[in-house]
Amino acid sequence: MEWIEFLDSVAIKHKLTPEQRETLKVRLDKRNDDKSNIQISNDLHISEALLKKRLSELYKIFESGCPDLARSKSRGKLEALRACLWKKYERQQSQPPQPETIGIPNNLPLSGVVKFVGQEKALETVHEKLQEAATVAITSVSGMGGVGKTELALQYAYQKLKEEAYPGGICWVNVRAKDAGIAIVEFARIQLGLPEPPDTLENVPQQVEWVCRRWKREPVLLVLDDVVDYGQVKSYLDKLDSRFRVLMTTRLQLGTAAKRLELPVLKRAAAFRLLRVLVADDKRMAADVRAAKALCEWVGYLPLGLELVGRYLEKKQDLSLAGMVGRLEDKRLAAQALIKTKEKQKKYQQDMTAQLGVAAAFELSWVELPEEARVLCGLLSIFALAPIPWQLVEQCLPEWDEEELEDCRDEELLGRNLLSRVERGNYQLHQLIREFFGVKLAEELGKGAEALRQRFAVVLTEVAKTIPQTTTLTDIARVEEALPHLAVVAEGLTYLLEGEDAINPFVRLAWVAQTQSRWPEAEHWHTACLEMTETRFGSNHSSTAISLNNLAELYRAMGRYSKAETLYKRSLHICEIQFGDHPLTATSLNNLGLLYKFMGRYSEAEPLYKRSLQIREALLNNQHPHIAQSLNNLAELYRIMGDYSAAESLFVRALKIDEKSYNKEHPEIATDFNNLAGLYHLIGRDTKAEILYQEALRIRKMKLGSEHPLTIQSLNNLAALYYVVGRYGEAEPLYLRTLEILTQGLPKNHPHIQTAWGNFYYLIQQALQNRKAGELSAHPLTQGILQEIQGTSNG
Repeated sequence: MEWIEFLDSVAIKHKLTPEQRETLKVRLDKRNDDKSNIQISNDLHISEALLKKRLSELYKIFESGCPDLARSKSRGKLEALRACLWKKYERQQSQPPQPETIGIPNNLPLSGVVKFVGQEKALETVHEKLQEAATVAITSVSGMGGVGKTELALQYAYQKLKEEAYPGGICWVNVRAKDAGIAIVEFARIQLGLPEPPDTLENVPQQVEWVCRRWKREPVLLVLDDVVDYGQVKSYLDKLDSRFRVLMTTRLQLGTAAKRLELPVLKRAAAFRLLRVLVADDKRMAADVRAAKALCEWVGYLPLGLELVGRYLEKKQDLSLAGMVGRLEDKRLAAQALIKTKEKQKKYQQDMTAQLGVAAAFELSWVELPEEARVLCGLLSIFALAPIPWQLVEQCLPEWDEEELEDCRDEELLGRNLLSRVERGNYQLHQLIREFFGVKLAEELGKGAEALRQRFAVVLTEVAKTIPQTTTLTDIARVEEALPHLAVVAEGLTYLLEGEDAINPFVRLAWVAQTQSRWPEAEHWHTACLEMTETRFGSNHSSTAISLNNLAELYRAMGRYSKAETLYKRSLHICEIQFGDHPLTATSLNNLGLLYKFMGRYSEAEPLYKRSLQIREALLNNQHPHIAQSLNNLAELYRIMGDYSAAESLFVRALKIDEKSYNKEHPEIATDFNNLAGLYHLIGRDTKAEILYQEALRIRKMKLGSEHPLTIQSLNNLAALYYVVGRYGEAEPLYLRTLEILTQGLPKNHPHIQTAWGNFYYLIQQALQNRKAGELSAHPLTQGILQEIQGTSNG
């Protein structure tokens, strides 16, 4: 790999923006070593100030993995970054090349199993059941963990990959870590080379259906690992045709008609064979067959327990099997301590013996770990039960040498089967091992445990801070792997964060959910944030005011205006008392005014908007984006009230400010275009309005995604323009797409849905009256309303 190609891979790994990526490559290109920043900025066609800003962003991104960079002064940071990355490049060049994937498309994770023993019959049963039904669920008796559900599914997938039984591809999805539909679409794009689904598809199930229609016309295997709620995947599975076979693993008895394969513990003979493979020493096994059988019984015939025992014996070549049994007996009390809580005793009531055996085997491995490995185990237990990006681990342990940390991971954890590598740069704990690590973190690491939790919370919160309020698809892709771990912070570690940092995990998770129209999830995070701030900071604290405002914003977007008004007023009251004329007060005034505008209470909205603008103009520079926001809102109010001249002047002024603050395809620019288009449409300048509406829709689809509320707004506005000018055939599909998105994410009585239905009905009615019904499509909704109107007229 060449240096520039390496920089490209680094940019992808760190999810740099296109601008940051270009800056990194040009500035660190060996051919540019002697060039000044002025020359580099000329090469990039940007100002020197913007180049410095981008470099500062890069330094901040890379400093967690480059200790020298963090310690360097301003003038030495470029060389520190170059040296750090060059060291990584040389290290990578010294490693053997990764084998390229050829043949059948697949994204199967790695397996740490040398030989799959003991469940051969289950492999055959899985295949038989998949021939009988499209969906098979591998479950475990009594929800027991450690029986090898995931490994069975993985071995089946690898076996069929070798046999080329599914030439259409084998797609593996860890459902806990990623939405299944999004993962299927990504697989089609990356592994099959299919293009991105078109913008006309307004939700993920439609995108899944679109890619499935273009998939190779051959059998396909879809593996959904660790399904905890069948409802979360059903809408996607309904879109699959008969070519697809779906294999799920779960600890639950799912409410589905899928064929079930209950995976019990291994039979005695199978467990003995597995232990023999793991020990890899027939003389050692033959020397004490009774002890070998006792070991199998000790761990309850669970594959996980046998693997822990086998790895331990592999490292202790002089230890007899009888001696191993003795050591497990010695760890019985410690093992009981691992699963001592009443809740766990109830959970494991039917398989307590097996769990105690696994815990005892774990204890033996634990006592062999050096101190630094125990610290790493404690840290890993804090992460969510999802793939762990190793980059986050490195950031949580900045004082550790990178290579020593990797050696600890590879030799102590991977080598003892305490951690699995699922893909390049991502690792995962088994659920039971994670629970055991968690107990050790609490009981043995003392004050160090709290320091690890705090560092974890700080690192994930820094990731959260990179998520903007107007969240784009690029933003979500950049942080997606960190989101399950950020949720861990929000759910129990914010007490370790200072000031406003404590609300960031909640708020940023809510913004991501709201962007994807997952309204209940967004409400959950905002509500949880408010409860936290009131409990921790008090009911009159600025953080509580921000939390009230955020929840009110969500309720306004959901059409729950009465709840929103109460919360906005509480937030404004706190800001007035605590700060007086302050940016937070201006924001509260602005948002309450926006609510009143939506409610048609224009005379109450105007003084709020004016005071918000007055405060911002007094406190901020005249090119600040918040001033543009106030100008836009006041202009929109004047447009509604009929003062078009004043509205246009304010809209144009806001656009000029935003054009200096953002790039030309930023969502805020789209908002400015949308607002100005609305005014032009109202005063009859429809050609200008159409151009601006189309441009706003294009930017929002590209940056925010098809299901974002602002994209829906653009769809509806452009449709309304076409409706008014009589272009019914162009308005119809836009209204249909608007309805489809809204009805999937909002309750039926939501004002937005009622408005959208009314607009669509009037469109069809108007097309009939003007004898242009022939321009409309054969869509069932369209034809149904046509027949209803015609039937009423005939009646």
